[in-house]
Amino acid sequence: MLQIQRIRQEPETIINGLKKRGVDASQTVHDLLEIDGQRRAIRHKMEEKQARSNALAKEIGTLFKSGKGAEANSLKNETGLLKQDIKDLSEELHTLEEKEHTLLLTLPNVPHPSVKAGKDETDNEEVSRSGDIPSLHEDAKPHWDLASDYNLIDFELGVKISGAGFPVYVNHGARLQRAMINFFLDENRGAGYTEYQPPHFVNAASGYGTGQLPDKEGQMYEMPLDGLYAIPTAEVPITNIFRDEIVNAADFPIKSTGYTPCFRREAGSYGKDVRGLNRLHQFDKVEIVSITDPSNSYALLDEMVAHIAGLLDKLELPYRVLRLCGGDAGFTSALTYDFEVYSAAQQRWLEVSSVSNFETFQSNRLKLRYRDENGKTQLCHTLNGSAMALPRVLAALLENHQTPHGIKIPKALAEYTGFDIIK
Repeated sequence: MLQIQRIRQEPETIINGLKKRGVDASQTVHDLLEIDGQRRAIRHKMEEKQARSNALAKEIGTLFKSGKGAEANSLKNETGLLKQDIKDLSEELHTLEEKEHTLLLTLPNVPHPSVKAGKDETDNEEVSRSGDIPSLHEDAKPHWDLASDYNLIDFELGVKISGAGFPVYVNHGARLQRAMINFFLDENRGAGYTEYQPPHFVNAASGYGTGQLPDKEGQMYEMPLDGLYAIPTAEVPITNIFRDEIVNAADFPIKSTGYTPCFRREAGSYGKDVRGLNRLHQFDKVEIVSITDPSNSYALLDEMVAHIAGLLDKLELPYRVLRLCGGDAGFTSALTYDFEVYSAAQQRWLEVSSVSNFETFQSNRLKLRYRDENGKTQLCHTLNGSAMALPRVLAALLENHQTPHGIKIPKALAEYTGFDIIK
């Protein structure tokens, strides 16, 4: 959530920045500034009346001690009126604060200056590319056929048990999943990330803190009787570890990682692009989360991007890195880089990771702060990245590494699987 102080100080910058997302925020910013002015004026009146009330209380006490009861009682009538005024102003202030909060929730994060304007993924910028796209043999197949031929994934069994989008991994498929989770976690720990095993369900405060709530797109699975939500990503519980905390600046950067299953309704998803592992309701993902001060967050973002690139290099997968345009970036993000691996059998790019800097957008909701060198509390910057989302990585591994004699396993992963080829 944007800070009202920032809107007050640089309204035009925010309006122009949000235009990159295709959002016209001019009326909302105008309304917020008007409410903010009213709110501050009322608060000033309250403080004046409270100061007068406090002064009268002291004067009344002095008058009673001096035996001037009549004068004291006369002043008590004024204090009664002041208390009623303060109560009325407090109610008015509360109403304005609720209006302000509701409006603030409608504004997405302001894109970083490096983000270009754009409507959708077609306007994203490719910033780098690595690896060679493999030339497959004549009878090469997409991963859903390979999964069936090699008995790795049973999509129909998943439909029987739960429905579409809930695959069942079998034999070497299950072992590959477990191997990738351990590989990613070990690599992350080696890069200085503390490992967590967080809950898979969160309360509304946690969903609000990282920006998944209000759920404008209806993507979260909700359990109303319990007031809980199934997590769409480990970002939610891991980042909320630090909700309502004043962290030690000496610990920056605070780096966390964790594995969880992820649950997404993926409302409106259909067609060939969602076949097989391309889009699921339940999938496994290893996440990295970082917290730091504003002066170092973009250097840390570059470090996270380099780390994820290193994971894909070790998996011997061709990939490209995209800087998302304003219209394709997430609601909470100031700057996002997407990693896409090339699926040789499908002849298309598949997103496997997003790495984002949220600046203070999440920490303002989370009340996540640190003390600067002057001892004043400041909002932290939060960042996160998928390191990695398993389904499309597995799809690319199966498709790109298939041979007429079997599916080869990259050396770095074979140390975890216990086999280097699936025959």
